[in-house]
Parts: sequence; C-alpha cells; structure tokens
Amino acid sequence: MKVILVYDIATEDSKDQNRLNKVRKVVRKYLHHIQKSVFEGEISLSQLERLKIEVSSVIDKNRDSVIVYTFENPTQFKREFLTDIPDPTDNLI
Repeated sequence: MKVILVYDIATEDSKDQNRLNKVRKVVRKYLHHIQKSVFEGEISLSQLERLKIEVSSVIDKNRDSVIVYTFENPTQFKREFLTDIPDPTDNLI
C-alpha cells in the first residue's frame, strides 16, 4: 500500500529536538524522506502497524502531530510537482 506520513514535532524545548530526531530516524526505516517532515513509500500493512507503534512510542501525543495517509489502490494515486526540483524518489527501484 502507498503511504504518506507527515509530522510536526513541537520543538520549544532543547530536549524536543532529540524527540524530533528519533521520530525522523524511525520513519526513515520504513519510508522515503521527501522533504522536511514528509515521507512516502510502499509498505505492507504489518510494516505500517510497526511504524505506527514505533512512532507512537516516541512522540508526545499532546504536543506533536503525526498524520498517515494510506492508499490501498496506488494505481489511482497522482503526484504532481509544481516546482523544478528533481524528484527525490527518482532513484528508487
């Protein structure tokens, strides 16, 4: 299934930066880093569940925001670039 994950980690305190880095590290194990807090990729349902559990164990549920979009039928998924930057996923197999 196609997954897009976006997050906004509160970073008011210096210790919050550590949490942000941990979240980024967890998500990178499963998805491709597209830009800043945006990740996407093809993963299985079991991988998605592990990803959600791992992220949930790191985030502050009262201060952070994590949104996961899932597309069970990736053939109906459309991605459009509005800029001239290279596609960060063009080297993926």
